[in-house]
Amino acid sequence: MEKHLTHPIFKTISNCAEQLGVEAYVIGGYVRDIFLNRTNKDIDIVTIGKGIELAELVHQQLGADAHLSVFKNFGTAQVKLADLEIEFVGARKESYNRQSRKPIVEDGTLENDQDRRDFTINAMAIGLTKTNFGKLLDPFNGRIDIENKLIRTPLEPDVTYSDDPLRMMRAIRFASQLNFVIDKASFEAIKKNKQRIEIVSKERIADELNKIILSPIPSIGFKLLFDSGLLHLIFPEMVKLHGVETINGKSHKDNFFHTLEVLDNTAKNTKNLWLRWAAILHDIAKPATKRFEPEHGWTFHGHEDKGARMVPKIFEKLRLPLNEKMKYVQKLVLLHLRPIVLAKTEITDSAVRRVLFEAGDDIDDLMLLCEADITTKNPNKVKRYLHNFEIVRQKLKDLEERDKIRNWQPPISGEEIMELFNLQPCKLVGDLKNALKDAILDGEIPNDKEAALDFLKKKAKTTLS
Repeated sequence: MEKHLTHPIFKTISNCAEQLGVEAYVIGGYVRDIFLNRTNKDIDIVTIGKGIELAELVHQQLGADAHLSVFKNFGTAQVKLADLEIEFVGARKESYNRQSRKPIVEDGTLENDQDRRDFTINAMAIGLTKTNFGKLLDPFNGRIDIENKLIRTPLEPDVTYSDDPLRMMRAIRFASQLNFVIDKASFEAIKKNKQRIEIVSKERIADELNKIILSPIPSIGFKLLFDSGLLHLIFPEMVKLHGVETINGKSHKDNFFHTLEVLDNTAKNTKNLWLRWAAILHDIAKPATKRFEPEHGWTFHGHEDKGARMVPKIFEKLRLPLNEKMKYVQKLVLLHLRPIVLAKTEITDSAVRRVLFEAGDDIDDLMLLCEADITTKNPNKVKRYLHNFEIVRQKLKDLEERDKIRNWQPPISGEEIMELFNLQPCKLVGDLKNALKDAILDGEIPNDKEAALDFLKKKAKTTLS
């Protein structure tokens, strides 16, 4: 393993450990990622005693290029060097109170420290002292589990997940990120202990959920969350999408699995977390708007509008940011049907202008979401939809170049309308402004001030008379 410790930082840590007379090991994710051929800039160092002292000495040796942070309450320290973050901690053993995932910590041995790790693939360590530099210490066969693509706990899984229920989310997150399988006994323990997730903060759950969403194939994680019962507890709105109902021989599609297809399709083309969230939430209101009409079958009228109104409540409940990111998701959920309608019908300049106006700078993301929403298994339909979307994209490009509608504001403001017609703030001002906006978007008048003034004077004459 010595060939994987070529960065000079490891020799520096080794020399400092020797000077202090302590054992030091690199452990956890950095070691795991060596076997996964992944780059990792976060290095965890565990020592048998004197973790903070070792960090301070390493920082001293590195000089001005390094930055030291000490967290005495937690017995840890961090050294930042260029793009590396090196965490130092003394080896620990832990015991848990059932009402909290915060452990009671005592000094321990390397074996104690490896025992308390979440998964075998994160429990491997490599020696850094002169007598064992580069030696792999793998008591739970984590290396074999990596070869077998298996997520397994070092100790009894029932105890591991009950002690720290966030590990259930982490198990699913690693399975999703790495496309690994969770060991059968481990998954049964997750199902058994799922209710324990309620003692974990919503912020920590959201962090793991976002990592699952950012996986190469996020549906892997969501299917595991669903099958384990965790999704029912942390995100019941999504679970309501699951299932098929049949009346008079007519069935609707399973909107849960459709949503996962749209999410995976989106993930193929973007790493934008919030666009992926829009994929998750685009049909979230379908259960609430589902109706059976004998003449037409199943309908979900207005699900885009109701879905957009649900977004802030879901973000608040999941402790996701209630800022521009939420508004971006809300906008895409509201507009997600618009380009699909354009692709199915004769495309008018007016309809394209309105989509451009309402989507603004997010028009490309909206089109990407709409293309991801094509989940039909009929290859002819897929081909037709994609061809129509290409026509829509070209129309959007042509109209944007000609009319400059993206992020457009009418050439005459509400204040100017009040001044022009000697009006106080009132409904009429808004009506005139909207009429002007509609006239320009519908192509009745050109997008310039002179035409706008002329239109307003004519409109006001009929309105004020």
